[in-house]
Amino acid sequence: MTDPMRGDKAPWEETRDGNVHQRSDSKSARGDVPVEFEKPVHHNKRDGQVASSPDSNASSQNEQNKKRKRWKKRSRRKNANAPNGASGGSVSTDITVSETPQLKNGESQSSQLDKSKSQKHHSRPSHHNKRHNRSHKHNNHQQPLYAALDLGTNNCRLLIAKPMKAGQFRVVDAFSRIVRLGEGLAATGRLSDGAMDRAVGALKICASKLARHNIRNYRLIATEACRQATNGEAFLSRVKKETGLDLEIINRETEARLAVSGCASLVDRDTQSVILFDIGGGSSEIAAIQFDERRTQRLANHIKSWTSLPVGVVTLSERHGGKDVTQQVFDAMVDEVDELIETTAPQNMLDFSPNIDSFHLLGTSGTVTTLAGLHLNLPRYDRRRVDGLWLQDDDVDKMLHQLLTWDIETRSANPCIGPDRSDLVLAGCAIMQSIRKRWPSNKMRVADRGLREGLLNDMMAKDGVWRRRRRRRNSHGQNRSDNSSSANTNANAQVNSGKHNE
Repeated sequence: MTDPMRGDKAPWEETRDGNVHQRSDSKSARGDVPVEFEKPVHHNKRDGQVASSPDSNASSQNEQNKKRKRWKKRSRRKNANAPNGASGGSVSTDITVSETPQLKNGESQSSQLDKSKSQKHHSRPSHHNKRHNRSHKHNNHQQPLYAALDLGTNNCRLLIAKPMKAGQFRVVDAFSRIVRLGEGLAATGRLSDGAMDRAVGALKICASKLARHNIRNYRLIATEACRQATNGEAFLSRVKKETGLDLEIINRETEARLAVSGCASLVDRDTQSVILFDIGGGSSEIAAIQFDERRTQRLANHIKSWTSLPVGVVTLSERHGGKDVTQQVFDAMVDEVDELIETTAPQNMLDFSPNIDSFHLLGTSGTVTTLAGLHLNLPRYDRRRVDGLWLQDDDVDKMLHQLLTWDIETRSANPCIGPDRSDLVLAGCAIMQSIRKRWPSNKMRVADRGLREGLLNDMMAKDGVWRRRRRRRNSHGQNRSDNSSSANTNANAQVNSGKHNE
């Protein structure tokens, strides 16, 4: 092989893919590089220094010599502990020295390159391997999740989430489908075969999603349709047989409390009282919430009164018709809900008259989210913009008037309504309008959340996941504070900030 010192040909070098080829740079062609293999110069990410060139000043050269000595001492100590004199040390990646590998007799240049490459790979510092192993272990570890399923009169919904900071969680997977399980229930008192088939089909999808995740705890509930239907229990037995999901029928009080629990984060600190309503397919829950000086984060602890109206968007639209809704038909629906509130709600709830300046309505249903989408004139429904939106009293009146002027085709064409809700939305507006008449407010907050979020909040709080996270965070902050006085100040600031946010 041509001697590179003579500059006749460029020296050989190894590429990333393990091949060997000749260098084509000008310095090597002139013979300025006095070696056949040249190691690259690596940057030291820790202190920002790089290997010195021959033109470096004396102080830089002295610093490099000190580093080289330190790495040599470490290598000698590790080699002394290695069996049979095998090298157990690590090679510095901060300082790079050019060297010419010697080929043994009968050994090809490519095999020597492979061996050299292997030695480079195994000579990484041990702390790098530990970091890599910890990262790999963390990536492979799947955090246990929580799941909540709500089979209502109109919808089948599923949420799978993981807990984050106190009172919050992040949705990992979700599913929602309109199944109209309560279709025809008011007339027959039974769930129809078609409605049950639609619900079972949606529940099979939910079962497959649950099977794909590492679920720590879950709760699967059914509401008004299964409560009212004479064949509700038989239907749930069929669900368990065909999907493996064991659903429980909850009572109206539990449903009201779950709706309140799911919307806790949407009540401002300066609010003194709230009327929360959840307009469902077969029933509508209303809760009167009043805060006192012992205010807690758990909103359900402050429920002063509640009621569950035996009417929802499906049942009301079936009785009055949801396609051709005139002003007279709409007023008739409002009057029916007015009468139900008078006869169903307890007296302390009927007498509930909060200070209007510190009071607002909080609505969680497809009705109020549809109004919010219309108010924002969204080209397609966007939960991130709708959830938590404030609607003024005049805004709600404007949306109601606009909906009453639309026919069924116009409602179906709107992206925030669609054909599945076009015959139900005005029935929901009639229920909401009756609530607004009974407890007038200057503003209403929109919640795109409900029973599923309440189930997740309750399960996570019961398991104490947020308490454990708070203890770990405080513990880490205390450990950091033991290092130095400056670290102590920073750690305490972080912990206090976290408590404030919670």
